[in-house]
Amino acid sequence: MGLGAPEIILIIIAILILFGGKKIPELMKGLGKGVKEFKDAQNGEGGSASEEKPKV
Repeated sequence: MGLGAPEIILIIIAILILFGGKKIPELMKGLGKGVKEFKDAQNGEGGSASEEKPKV
């Protein structure tokens, strides 16, 4: 069940139709921030997470 080129192209076209070209950079910026916050929380480097769990 791998994604081939036609499936990826179809997904990109659907995203462009739904959100438009101007909204995509904003969406990617928000997604990047979310991923960064998630990784920081997993590593214990987040704001409240680092206060609760001291590093060893």
